Amino acid sequence: MKTFKELIILIAEDDNGHAELIQEGLKEAGVCNKMIRFENGEDAWNFISRTGTGIIRDPSKAYLLLLDINMPRMNGIEVLQRIKADQDLKQIPIIMLTTTDDPREVETCYRLGCSIYITKPVQFDKFAETLRRMGLFIQIVKI
Repeated sequence: MKTFKELIILIAEDDNGHAELIQEGLKEAGVCNKMIRFENGEDAWNFISRTGTGIIRDPSKAYLLLLDINMPRMNGIEVLQRIKADQDLKQIPIIMLTTTDDPREVETCYRLGCSIYITKPVQFDKFAETLRRMGLFIQIVKI
């Protein structure tokens, strides 16, 4: 019988309001996984690559990264590129969750290896529905 690792959701989002909406939206969709939030790309990368001085990734656990593109200190595309270029990290699923809907950036993220690209809707009710659907997707991924 196969054993499954605990899935921890990493949220790299510099906007406090968006981060709170993401966490609450996922909880309302039934996601009860541990969530760790990073306010910039550099902190997310230091955690994932185990190079930071604070908390670092536990290799015995599984991770899913929700990644914004426009962040300070290191943008989401650079974080995505570094993760997917690393043999030990490239299996981490990455969902780009961003307000950027530029087709060139969407194409770049898919080419670099993101699992899904989701554009954050501007309207609150549409954003909440997007998070509910993403929460259902995460529940399916766990199964």
